[in-house]
Amino acid sequence: MKKRFVSVLMTAAVVLSMTACGVQAPEAPAETPAAETQEETAEAPAADSAEAVTPAADAITLVMAEVNPLDTIVGMTDLKFKEEVEARSNGSIIIDLQASGVLGSENDVLDTMLGGGGTIDMSRISAFALTPYGGQKSMLLSLPYIFTSRDHFWNFATSDLAQEFLQESSENGSGVRGLFYGEEGFRHFFTVNEITGIESFKGMKIRVSNDPVMNGLVEGLGANPTVVAFGELYSALQTGVVDAAEQPIANYKSNAFPEVAPYMILDGHTLGAIQVVITDEAWNKLTPEQQDILVEAGKAASEYNRSISEEKENEVLEQLKADGVTIIEVDDITPWQEAVKPVIEENIKGLEDYYQKIVDMK
Repeated sequence: MKKRFVSVLMTAAVVLSMTACGVQAPEAPAETPAAETQEETAEAPAADSAEAVTPAADAITLVMAEVNPLDTIVGMTDLKFKEEVEARSNGSIIIDLQASGVLGSENDVLDTMLGGGGTIDMSRISAFALTPYGGQKSMLLSLPYIFTSRDHFWNFATSDLAQEFLQESSENGSGVRGLFYGEEGFRHFFTVNEITGIESFKGMKIRVSNDPVMNGLVEGLGANPTVVAFGELYSALQTGVVDAAEQPIANYKSNAFPEVAPYMILDGHTLGAIQVVITDEAWNKLTPEQQDILVEAGKAASEYNRSISEEKENEVLEQLKADGVTIIEVDDITPWQEAVKPVIEENIKGLEDYYQKIVDMK
């Protein structure tokens, strides 16, 4: 009886002590606010709105990497994919979208994905980013002037040939597989100093990502390819490490490059073909029904990408002009095409049939 009385007193003392010290149950961490859209006229999917799907108790979370901000064409496409997956799965699959390069560059992300461990399950990447990982077919999509228009690209992206390209990395044992294609507009060069045309590029240091096609393209222009990580590009332009770089119009603006390189020439050397990839490790953990959800959500995101890309790009281009960026039009693309013929011939060896099939889709 005495022991029981002492036990009750000790319990009461602990409770009083906790109350006096203000100890409370830990609160759930505050939700990180989503990136704000810089262009108010562009409506991104409301992935973090009040109508967002509530995660199921046993939900699977897939971490997805994006190097660009969420207000870009690719960022908005990612948000649409996230929204579609979570809605179609009734919250049983959650896409943890990490944007603005917080998980590293595209190559860093791919290295992590292929290294295993499951810290990054998915990523939106440029099609040519798979080239060092055995994606030889994907490399064709970044060849200069292979696509003559957006419609030409979408003729490819909705074809059976595109599905063959998407599965190349999985079939060759690289460890990732493609889900769907999209595009972020044609890529153009932008420079620190004023330019007038193709002749202005001779001797310039132009940023590349150590991609053989881009290296060859830059050399064809008489310039010097200089490898710089994307996350360091702003400072490289600012400090003179490089004189120029290239990006789609929307990414050029969203990454504040006009502040340090206010001249853009609309040469459209490459259409920014993109794809979303998932590791085989993450894919194999999903049920067939869940895999189908990702595929169907990818189709919806691809269609959404197609519907917004040109309009979004045109809005950004007009805003750049209003902000004082010098936009140089290219009246005759022929000299550019002639300059890059060697890089095309070098990189289609053994893939001539595939190259011709794409060319013929225009």
